[in-house]
Amino acid sequence: MTNIKEKVADCLVRAGSTFREDQKEAYRRAIADESNSQSCWVMQQVLDNAIVAEERRSPLCDDTGIPHLFLEVGKNRSVTGEMMQEIMEGVELGLRQLPGRPMAIMGDDNARIDQSGGLNPDSGALKPSPILIKPVDEDVIRLTVLMLGGGPAIRGITQRIFHKHNVDVVIDEIVNRAKEGVSKLGCSPCVLAVGIGRSQFEATSMMMEAMVYGDFNKQTDFERKITEKVNEANIGPLGLGGKHSVLATFAKVGPQRASGVRIVALRPCCCFEPRRASVEL
Repeated sequence: MTNIKEKVADCLVRAGSTFREDQKEAYRRAIADESNSQSCWVMQQVLDNAIVAEERRSPLCDDTGIPHLFLEVGKNRSVTGEMMQEIMEGVELGLRQLPGRPMAIMGDDNARIDQSGGLNPDSGALKPSPILIKPVDEDVIRLTVLMLGGGPAIRGITQRIFHKHNVDVVIDEIVNRAKEGVSKLGCSPCVLAVGIGRSQFEATSMMMEAMVYGDFNKQTDFERKITEKVNEANIGPLGLGGKHSVLATFAKVGPQRASGVRIVALRPCCCFEPRRASVEL
């Protein structure tokens, strides 16, 4: 465990500075398919900038994001308090190396809410969100770091949908909310992250898991329908119009209960998200 801290720090830097290969391929496909010259130019700039960021190991965006941690633990593995402490120290180190934008607000509860406590100038002072832990069949302990920005969080929504025993009803509700979020986000094309669960917590957890496992090259029929329907709105990158408002949808459906309601968490991820990287510890 002596190098866990360094592994986590490197993982965070990669998450904040690197497009995965499936992400690059999705942009290339969209650029080749787009007939709107302005929208095509926007997507080319995003891709070009991402390649430069990867080469320089520099942030993909000025909003470097809040670290969200997803830990997979095999049944023959164990996680100790010491390991958790090293993970947190690695996050702190990675934020300084990236570097992360200083965003930690100082002070008590009231001061943090109204920002009267001021900003901590140390990038490493930014605390990650509560960690999610998932048991897996693999013989592994694997950490995925997601760097999630503020714009998508502002445009995201957790809602109840009356499904009427029809999946298409749920899809149409997601699409309607997604169109509004994408049109107001600005930094598009988007990736839609969707989680469906029995409670707000579970739906949000499913949404995060969807971002961890999502693959631009592998879309289910459920995901593809959402993408296609939102793209029919002709919002386009930066709202300039075109066929590619959304590059993909990453969705995770969790356990459901006998009820007329489904709880859905939706995040219109920005043009650089999901910013993610994984490492085995």
